[in-house]
Amino acid sequence: MHRYGPPGVLEPVDVPAPTPTAEQAIVRVIASSVNPADWHRMRGEPVLVRFSEGLRTPKNPGIGADLAGVVEAVGAEVTTLKPGDEVFGMSVRTWAELVAVKAEGLVLKPASVSFEAAGVVGVAALTALQGLRNHGHVAAGQRVLVSGAGGGVGSFGVQIAKALGAEVTASTNAGNLDWVRSMGADEVIDYATTDPTAVRARYDVIFDAGGWLTLAGERRALKPGGIAVNAGAGRSVSVAGLVGRMAGAAVLTRIGSRRFVSYLAHRTQEDLQFLRAMLEAGTLKPVIDRRYTLDEIRAAVAYQETGNARGKVAVAIAGEAS
Repeated sequence: MHRYGPPGVLEPVDVPAPTPTAEQAIVRVIASSVNPADWHRMRGEPVLVRFSEGLRTPKNPGIGADLAGVVEAVGAEVTTLKPGDEVFGMSVRTWAELVAVKAEGLVLKPASVSFEAAGVVGVAALTALQGLRNHGHVAAGQRVLVSGAGGGVGSFGVQIAKALGAEVTASTNAGNLDWVRSMGADEVIDYATTDPTAVRARYDVIFDAGGWLTLAGERRALKPGGIAVNAGAGRSVSVAGLVGRMAGAAVLTRIGSRRFVSYLAHRTQEDLQFLRAMLEAGTLKPVIDRRYTLDEIRAAVAYQETGNARGKVAVAIAGEAS
């Protein structure tokens, strides 16, 4: 990705194989996935992205964040991994055959979980976990609304909220109602026909996985002392819109008992281990909508951009991802 733009800016290139630093492992990547953050980086949108990625052109042409694969080599200070280990996690530039990853960004893949399933977990599941547990402080017996439950973050959010003991209402489109219910949601709402925030003071926590709800709607639907956690900006949000929403959330938090939180997820070994345990126990089950190969990465990103993906979009990097 040497310039910003549509999926056509993505180009396959041959580069030298990476070598590990003392704290890194080299992973032969078998599977990855596409996240909204990938196409935001690709397009340089919203413009605020370019302040970290490069104002005119990307500073780092590599792209991709999720991975599952096999360790090929480790640095001198790595003691938790060895060559041959099957792993999954998060890094940068993961749409590649070989990736150098800090050991803290990798955990052992459960034997019962496929490379494909493990390769779609990282960013989306970590975002859901940290939003609900760290920022929403979800506790057993609370009522939680998950908006955007049909997407990658939302589908993980439903499962994680249930694992934390919450009573979960999930908002999604009509075509997703049955399978969102199958993931454990206690109640499902078709947002096209029913406003999930219409009932006043109903929820202890609202988790908006995609930026679909308004602040006014969240405020109306939260109980006093409730928390709204916003995990995404939506498909097309201007800088003015983002800044305005952040300012509005800050004002509402200061003048009332309800809190409004926006955040960026960050990779931690502890949280990856938490997700690994859920995968191994079967309480976290990735849902995969479509599968692509690395050669088809432009089509994979284009489909993710439509916002119609049910769960995750998987990418097979080497051979069969399953």
